[in-house]
Amino acid sequence: MYRHRASPLHAARAGVTALYGLALVGLALGFTHPVVLAAIAVAVLAAGWRAGVGSDLVRAARFSLFLAVTITLVNAIVVRDGLTVVWRFGEIPPFGQVDITLEALVYGALLGMRVVVIVLAFALLTACVDPDAILRAFGRRSFRSALTATLATRMVPVLARDAQRMDQAMRCRPNAEDMSTTRGRVAVVRAVASGALDRAVDVAATLELRGYATRRSAPSGPREPWSRHDVGVLAAGLALIALGVAAAITGVAAFDAYPRLHAEGGLGVIVLAVLIVAAALVPFWNRRGVER
Repeated sequence: MYRHRASPLHAARAGVTALYGLALVGLALGFTHPVVLAAIAVAVLAAGWRAGVGSDLVRAARFSLFLAVTITLVNAIVVRDGLTVVWRFGEIPPFGQVDITLEALVYGALLGMRVVVIVLAFALLTACVDPDAILRAFGRRSFRSALTATLATRMVPVLARDAQRMDQAMRCRPNAEDMSTTRGRVAVVRAVASGALDRAVDVAATLELRGYATRRSAPSGPREPWSRHDVGVLAAGLALIALGVAAAITGVAAFDAYPRLHAEGGLGVIVLAVLIVAAALVPFWNRRGVER
C-alpha cells in the first residue's frame, strides 16, 4: 500500500521511481549468480530501509519464502540433470527413478532466491510509487486506458468485500457445510463474477452519459521542474541498467548449473556486486527537501 513518506524515492516523480524499481527487477531477472542475487537483495533491502518501507518488504519476504522453498524442492525432484547425485529415492510411481542431484538442488535454491528478490523489488516499487501519479501520466497519452486501469484498481477492494459478504451469507444457510467443498467456492466465484459484470456495465453506461466516451486525453497541467531527487533517482536507475547490460555483454557473472556447477568468480563479480549496492543507494546521499 502506497503512503507518502519523507524519502528521496517518494519525493521523486513517479515515473522516475518506477524506472528505478524496474531496473532492480530486471537485474534480478537477468542473473542467477548467487553473489549478484545477494547484492541485489541487499540493495533492495537497504533502499527499502532508507525509504522507510522496511516493514512492507518484511511482509513481502514472508510471503515469498514459502514459494522459494517450494520451487527448490520441486526443481530438485523433477529435474533429472546434473552429475552429482546426493540422494537416491529409487522407483517412485508415476515419476520413475528419482535421484536428487546437487546441481538441481542448488539451481532450485537460486531460482527460489531470485523469486524472493523479485518480490522484494516489486514490494519496494509498490510502496514508493504513487499509483495515481502513474495513472495521470498515462492519462496524458491514452485517456481511456488510464480510466480503465483506474476503475480496475478501484474495483478490486469492492469485489473482495462482495465475495466476503457472499461467503458469510452462504455460511449462514442450513447447508453451510457445502461451502467447504469446491462446489461451494465455485458458487461464490460465479456470484462475484456476475456482480462484477453487472457493475461494469452500469459504470460504463454512467461514464458514457457523462461524456467520457468522447474525451480523448486528460488535460495537461503545468510541467514541474526536475528536482535533485528526480535527477538522483534517474541516475541510479540508469546506472543499474548500465551495470546489467555491461555484465551481460562481458559475461562477468556467468553461471551454469548443468551438468556441473560452474560460477564465474574473481574480482569482477565482487566489483559488480559492490557497484549494484552503491548505485541503488545513490538517491539517498542527498535527503534535503524530502518532506515535500
